[in-house]
This record gives sequence, structure tokens and C-alpha cells, in this order.
Amino acid sequence: MRATLLLVLSLLYCTLLKAQDPVFSQFYAAPMQLNPALTGLVAAPVIGINYRNQWPSLPNAYASYALSFSQYIPKINSGLGALVTADVSGGGLYATYKLGVFYAYDIRFSKDFYIRAGFDAYFVNARLAWNRLIFFDQLDLQTGAVDQNGVANPSNELFGKQSLSYFDMGAGFLFHCPYFYAGVSTKHLTVPKASLVGSYQDGTDEIPFRLSIHLGSEFIISKRNKRGVKTFLSPNILFVKQRQFHQLNIGTNIRYGLFLGGIYFRHTFSNADAVIMMIGVRKGVFKIGYSYDLSVAGLGLSSGGAHEVSISLNFGHKKQNHQNRYNDCLEIFR
Repeated sequence: MRATLLLVLSLLYCTLLKAQDPVFSQFYAAPMQLNPALTGLVAAPVIGINYRNQWPSLPNAYASYALSFSQYIPKINSGLGALVTADVSGGGLYATYKLGVFYAYDIRFSKDFYIRAGFDAYFVNARLAWNRLIFFDQLDLQTGAVDQNGVANPSNELFGKQSLSYFDMGAGFLFHCPYFYAGVSTKHLTVPKASLVGSYQDGTDEIPFRLSIHLGSEFIISKRNKRGVKTFLSPNILFVKQRQFHQLNIGTNIRYGLFLGGIYFRHTFSNADAVIMMIGVRKGVFKIGYSYDLSVAGLGLSSGGAHEVSISLNFGHKKQNHQNRYNDCLEIFR
């Protein structure tokens, strides 16, 4: 209880709290969240599930959930998708829920040379459980935040809104050639206001514009075996900027038979952040991956790092012709 109370007091002492959007370490397993231009990379239904538990050693830290659906429609050269996400902190003290729809359009110059443009639109609801907060005027030196009968002490603080809803939009582009892919995406083009206690003249209640740049390639180590499975290395780079926050992920993925693997290094420009290790399995339509963020920053092992699980059901892999059709460096996103 003392540790929990100290954490709450430390957070409340801040006059301004700053944060950025959650970004999955397995960004390749959450393609639509990375770039809407990656919507519908398979001409069959694809269902994705993502879960991230950050700093599990700390009480009631951060948990993120996502459920997605996408499919490519060849007749209209378009990819369609939908995404539901939940970002929960403090054991539900503060939570953000999003429902998004996605669209991407292909402009193909040849089988291996094309560009894609994508858009996303979100309905967002943020909630804060004010009744679970503890303010300074509620604290008593003898009994803490409650009186002698165990009843919570009253507070003179004025509570804000319990929830806030707003509309948000983003866009992205993707370039693909036989040797590499490159993409750029933007989030919060509408610059929505996300304050539960009123607006601020200095704009600190606005969710800042987010820019992501990503690129990668694929090197085939061995041709497809009798099961139609190839062995490859896929090096990738991801750069994210949101106001003064910067993030750079550099690493590679590998597939060998049924097994998947990956190792990445994440740097925030102000300090080295984490080494990310991933293992997984892919068989038929089913793919599952587990990753662990080994923190090399100030928190070290005391935070517990971060655990992340991704599950994908790619129904395009039911047919061999789909596997042969999509023979490019976007394989890790499928």
C-alpha cells in the first residue's frame, strides 16, 4: 500500500503529464497501426490480435490490446480494414478505447513495383476514474486517505469529466520495388483535444502530430521447400517522432521452416531503451509471436521490461497460389 500510495502521489505532484501513443515492439505484427497503407495485403480475410504488458513489475502499469481485420479486394485494387484498441493504465484508472476503419488503394506499375496510399479514421473514447484518485487534502498523517472508520476522506478538488470522445484521422504511403519497401505515415491529422479538465491556451491539451518512417528488405536464404515455405532474413528500420519524443528501432526478422525469430534494438535518442527479442511459429493460416523488451535504460530489470504477444489468422495461406503470388519483402507483415 505504501508503494502504491507513493506512486500515486508522485504522479499527482506533476503539474503537467506528457505521453505518446503506444507503439508495439512487434510493429510488423500490427501493420495497420504502423501505416494505413499496409491495410489489406492479402486477398483473403486476415485477423490479428495484439497484447502488450509494459513494466509488469510495477503495480498496475500499462497494458495495450488490439483486434484487427483486413482484406484486399482485387476488383477495386483496394484494401479494407477495421481495428479496435484499448490502452489501459493504473489497473483501469485511465483508459483509452479506439474504433478505427481503414482504406488503402493500390497503384501498380508492375507485379513488383507499386505504390499504396492509405487512410484511417478513428472514434476515440478516453475515461478517467476520478473516484479512485487520492488528492493531498485527503491525506491524514495518522490514517492516510481514510478516517478512523475506514471511510475515504473528502476532497475539495473539482473533478473533471469522466470521459471524453473525439474523432481522429491519419494517412500513409507505401512504396514497393523488387529490392525494398519504404513507408511513411502520419497520425492525429485533426490534432484532437484530449483534456478531461478543460482546454489550455498553450495547446498542451492537444494530441501532437505523429510521424513514422519505416523501410526494410528481404533476403532469401533458401528457396521454398515442399511445403512452400522459404527461409529468409528481413532487416527493418522504424523511426517515430511525436513532438519531442523520438524512437528508432533497428533489427531483423528471420524465418526458418515453421519457426520465426527477430532481434531489434530500440533507442530514444536521449538514451538506449531496450533490446527486443522475438520468437514465434507459423503453420498454415496460424501465426503466433512472443517478444520481450529487455530494458537497458534507467529502470533496468526492476521494471520487468515488456511482454508482447501477437496472433494472426491469415486465411490466404489456405491456398498455395496466394503464397506464390505474394513473393515480396512485405512477407513479415502478412
